[in-house]
Amino acid sequence: MKLIGLSGSQVGSKTRTAMNEAVKKVNEKYPGIETDIIDLAEYDMQFSDGRNYLDYEGDTGYVTKELMEADAIIIGMPIFQASLPGALKNVFDLLPVDAFRDKTVSMLITAGSAKHYLVADLQLKPILSYMKAQIVQTYVFIEEKDFHQKEIINTDVLDRLDRLAEDTVVLTQTFEQIRENQYDF
Repeated sequence: MKLIGLSGSQVGSKTRTAMNEAVKKVNEKYPGIETDIIDLAEYDMQFSDGRNYLDYEGDTGYVTKELMEADAIIIGMPIFQASLPGALKNVFDLLPVDAFRDKTVSMLITAGSAKHYLVADLQLKPILSYMKAQIVQTYVFIEEKDFHQKEIINTDVLDRLDRLAEDTVVLTQTFEQIRENQYDF
């Protein structure tokens, strides 16, 4: 199984801090799983122009191909202007409509205030559903007050990240078993 942590912003450190923690928890509980983190802040991404994702080269080609090859994806995103970051939306635009078919996708959200907790439900989940993802329904919402000096200080958040890691892996494994056991009638 291949799991990618996608840190979906070009600025800030909180989402990457949370993503590092989530992927660390996957590695601790499931050492046989291949994991990687793609932080959009580290890549020079082209804007989507309608081409097939295989036609992009450089960083854009690398990121899209890695996501397409993943079995599971943890998407981390900050909330900007009560919405998802444009960099993350661009990644979705670069991929085909059914890019997340047979993939489990979970989410962690960072925000400055609790007022934005519904952005994942109202904006991100519909996009993931449209792209055919198997969505882990519960996500981890992390506020500014849960961080101190690029560390998560809220033990409840750490516990929820641990559960998110477990739910992501278990759901991925479950769907893999279901697909393997399907019968052709």
